[in-house]
Amino acid sequence: MKLFIYDHCPFCVKARMIFGLKNLPVELVVMLNDDEATPTKLIGQKMAPILMKEDGSCMPESLDIVQYVDKSDGEPLLTGKTNPAITDWLRHINGYLNKLLLPRIAAAPFAEFATPEARSYFRNKKEANAGSFEELKQHSEGFIKNVNDDLRKLDKLIVKPNAVNGELSLDDIHLFPVLRSLTLVAGVEYPGRVADYRDNMAKQTQINLLSSVAA
Repeated sequence: MKLFIYDHCPFCVKARMIFGLKNLPVELVVMLNDDEATPTKLIGQKMAPILMKEDGSCMPESLDIVQYVDKSDGEPLLTGKTNPAITDWLRHINGYLNKLLLPRIAAAPFAEFATPEARSYFRNKKEANAGSFEELKQHSEGFIKNVNDDLRKLDKLIVKPNAVNGELSLDDIHLFPVLRSLTLVAGVEYPGRVADYRDNMAKQTQINLLSSVAA
């Protein structure tokens, strides 16, 4: 199977996670951010992730991919209950997270920005919605303070380092991509349980963190 992705994209991380958790082989194909032709040819629109199954058919939507792969061998892993408190926490932090992340993503050495045109495409599209990246950067200190406050609240919700609620569930699929994205931001402070969970999930899913290029 092939998975067409952008490395920075949290939805793509969700789809990648299930392959790592189940230790299943998958060929990752990183598309250039301005490549509209490839996804349009595969599914009729520009979107990621896209799973190309062994029969050549293609499936979009991260959670559909997760469910398909998880159930494909008849031994699903994501059988744990979800916690409404995790959903609430994610809804809250996602309300402001992109304002902190987008300027850093646009400057980071992701493969989807391998050409100047691809990087400019991302920046122009995102600034049209989120506003000037230079202006957003000026508010970084306040956003980072909010993140650090919110991570302290999350710390109390983590049950085990290998599954946020004690048993793998969709909450893990939603939570880890956020924590991975945050490793792109210098100055974020991770309480003990959050750090252990983040590192353990990176190992379990075989997905690298972004600390080495944090800014």
